[in-house]
Amino acid sequence: MNGDGSLEGGESIQKHADRGKPSSKKRWRKCPQKPPWTDPLSWNERLADVVTPLWRLTYDEQLELKQKHQERILSQLCGYLSGDLHSQPPSPVRSKLRFPVLTVLPSPVRDGYRNKSTFSVNRGMDGNPKTVGFYVGTNRMGNIVCVNGDHLLNMPEKHKLVARCYQEFIRLSSLEPCLLFHTGGHWREITVRTNTKGQTMAIVYFHPQMLTPEEVAVHKAELVDYFMRGPGSVCELDSLFFQESTMTRCTHEESPYELLHGQPHIYEEVLGFKFRISADAFFQVNQAAAEVLYGKVRDLCVPNHEEGEGRTKVGGTLLDVCCGTGAIGITTSPRVDRIIGIELIEQAVEDARHNAALSNVLNCEFIPGKAEVVLPRLMSQLSSAGGSVVAAVVNPARAGLHHSVVQALRNQTSIRRLVYVSCKPDGEAMRNFRELCCAPDPRKKLTGEAFSPTLAVPVDMFPHTPHCELVLLFER
Repeated sequence: MNGDGSLEGGESIQKHADRGKPSSKKRWRKCPQKPPWTDPLSWNERLADVVTPLWRLTYDEQLELKQKHQERILSQLCGYLSGDLHSQPPSPVRSKLRFPVLTVLPSPVRDGYRNKSTFSVNRGMDGNPKTVGFYVGTNRMGNIVCVNGDHLLNMPEKHKLVARCYQEFIRLSSLEPCLLFHTGGHWREITVRTNTKGQTMAIVYFHPQMLTPEEVAVHKAELVDYFMRGPGSVCELDSLFFQESTMTRCTHEESPYELLHGQPHIYEEVLGFKFRISADAFFQVNQAAAEVLYGKVRDLCVPNHEEGEGRTKVGGTLLDVCCGTGAIGITTSPRVDRIIGIELIEQAVEDARHNAALSNVLNCEFIPGKAEVVLPRLMSQLSSAGGSVVAAVVNPARAGLHHSVVQALRNQTSIRRLVYVSCKPDGEAMRNFRELCCAPDPRKKLTGEAFSPTLAVPVDMFPHTPHCELVLLFER
């Protein structure tokens, strides 16, 4: 699955972003940097152009733009496959599409769809360092301005409300914000997570600097009082977490999330299955579009024909490689005999097992470890047991699959069908596509029969931005 960090799924809110330009159908080209104050646009427009670059277009125009962009990327893949794939570097010539590219599947929700947002703290337009919002400008040019996101189309009102209340709280606090770690200060970002039922979780990040635990405890108590009994109670938080961090990003293992108030988890449903969301768990930022995405992935992994009013169970085994917290495997589980998920991060494996148990899914097995180590041993076991593999599915982070994982997939001859989900197909995923489809190459240890792309389905997970997810089916 895609790595979460603070933002998921191939789309990002750029907290340290350069100033944007008004959107157009040539929005993909990088514009030369200029100081924000030379731009006649308002601060709100500048931020909208960074976070939601397509906000000026109608939704139909956005989908048309994304369709053409995905087709350009895939025509480049066809160019690679038509040329000499062993040349260094391979020629990025575009070629006529050799397989169908379906029309972009639209997001059922277009505004306020984000279920997770991370707001920064920095100097605002008026110079107040206790401003909560998103960055416009760059550290390098020294022109960062923090602008609140109340006008952003992809932000739900609840997220905006929590951000406004957090800004009021830190302005009332005697502690300074932590703008740069080496210059002191304490209050940092806040992350807001919500579900379709309206439950809300907030995670406040705090740099202790030289404060004693007793001193920190005083400010944690003030935070709880503000959000539970003070003006912040309007947010109706179901969970309030606190993380002391001396680094920009800390895992739960490096610095535990402390539950100050409420429930440790909120829950969400996708295609009738229940998923637990903890403070740092990965979950697609657009729940409604996630149902579209996972439904399409399920159909491509295990094509299912209707018989009367029911559906035929195909049987066999689906390999969910880089399975994350198990969403693809769990939502596909009714169609096959067995799901085997492989995931490097042990915490994600624990979440996946818990998520399967939540919906009483009994045919899912999740294995921690490196896919390149687990896969060959697993395939040998399946073969000796006479088990049939229906397909494999991969949904890696932006960095794509490690070459050794591609080798393991490519060299397992019983995998005849592979579904690749990518949030950035023109990045490292393109390298993966070429390695899956090139002629056998012993030098690269790619000895198995080549795959061929046979169908592409773009899914719009991120309205008002240029990004979308691409589901690509490979067969051999």
